[in-house]
Amino acid sequence: MSGLEALANEVLRSGTLAGLPTGHFIDGHFTAPSAGRMMESFDPGRGEAFAEFAAGTEADADQAVASAARAFPSWRDTVPAARGRILQRASQLILHHLDRLAVTESLDSGKPLQEAIGDVRGAARTFEYYAGACDKLQGDSFPLGPDYLGYSVHEPVGVTAHVIPWNYPLSTAARGIAPALAAGCTVVAKPAEQTPFTALLLAEILHEAGLPAGVCNVITGTGGEIGAALTRHPGVNHITFTGSVPTGQTVMRTAAEHVTRVVLELGGKSPVIVLDDADRDQALANVMGAIFENAGQICSAGSRLVIQRGIHAGFVEDLVRRARALRLGHGLRRPDMGPVNSAAHLGKIAGFVDRARAAGLEIATGGETATDPDTGKGWFYTPTIIDRASPHDEVVREEIFGPVLTVQVADDEEHALALANDCQYGLVAGVFTRDFAKANRLARRIDAGQIYINEYFAGGIEVPFGGTKRSGFGREKGLEGLLSYCRTRSIAARIG
Repeated sequence: MSGLEALANEVLRSGTLAGLPTGHFIDGHFTAPSAGRMMESFDPGRGEAFAEFAAGTEADADQAVASAARAFPSWRDTVPAARGRILQRASQLILHHLDRLAVTESLDSGKPLQEAIGDVRGAARTFEYYAGACDKLQGDSFPLGPDYLGYSVHEPVGVTAHVIPWNYPLSTAARGIAPALAAGCTVVAKPAEQTPFTALLLAEILHEAGLPAGVCNVITGTGGEIGAALTRHPGVNHITFTGSVPTGQTVMRTAAEHVTRVVLELGGKSPVIVLDDADRDQALANVMGAIFENAGQICSAGSRLVIQRGIHAGFVEDLVRRARALRLGHGLRRPDMGPVNSAAHLGKIAGFVDRARAAGLEIATGGETATDPDTGKGWFYTPTIIDRASPHDEVVREEIFGPVLTVQVADDEEHALALANDCQYGLVAGVFTRDFAKANRLARRIDAGQIYINEYFAGGIEVPFGGTKRSGFGREKGLEGLLSYCRTRSIAARIG
């Protein structure tokens, strides 16, 4: 048995994971919360608490921001290649600690262990990518003629706040923290109160890699207390927020008081267009993964299938067969699909489907709450497909954020495009067709920030990610994500 499996089995046996941090990570070490209060973190696969962590207050946020502000001048002036070497060591250490990080992520979020392993490897790749970018962040020169010298430099914005969601705690932390550090910024990160531990472990790993004290701080607690304190803090120069539209709107309003920069990723209701000339098996596999990975709790989940009428019936029959075959279970047992993150979220998902059923929509499969078949515990929802939905239906228009796929039938390419764009969100979209010209026509006309062709979730850290419309603005990942943490200084001098 591997060390990873032994650790997972020990957690399943004991119901907890020993040695998890219980304090904030501020100024290079773990510290107790100022008010002495603690919160419980729950194992979604059992629906039971497994550990406690610090319940922070505004005083803790002030302490973390002050630490980041003190560390900023020195980190800003650190030679970029030296910053890159620290991030590269961090990448290697993430892989060295893969077993513990993956088990922690699976236990805390509920996702299957194999998905958590992929998230850890992705976080390591994120730090590797931005390690290589540190000494390649260069400005431009301007052609002003022989009597002038004109040039620009990219400078770090300063102290950055990162409000991290519960669905991809480590991945989302890495994609914000790594480019911020690469640009020369300092960090105060606030993980979701449902999933605090891997962000804390990441901060410890960064310190082990040689990151100076105060450059990356992680504080835990509720969004209403810690998240709000960070977003309104006058010492914060930039906010990266991933979460719901209402909370994102609050962040924008709060940040406006101090004219603080923001990057917002606010979710989606992403269409997957399958045309009648698509590779059937390829499309089926990708539609399944697009909605049932992480139990559909993905901002960029392919939650709307827009399928051409001629292949609709048979394609949905195959989807239903595959969905019914998915094994539910505790994430550490490597099921096909794990639980949803909380009892409250389970109720929200069930509410959407119950209202759809009451409205007469066709529930082709699923539509029920469930439990772990091994224990009878946990917060599970069966893989669900709602067929022949109309554009005005709530399940088409609103983000459910669960394992619920709605199916819309399109007459042709133009109709599919119209259905895809009839949405308040614009995060990503998928297109499946063997006609590459047709695919690229659609990719240019779908109103979304990223388009996948013949592979959903294609790409990686190299590809900029972000939305349009109510999915937010700004970009993460890629070199464009690095520029999110920079400001441009332009200089023009007369020399003649």
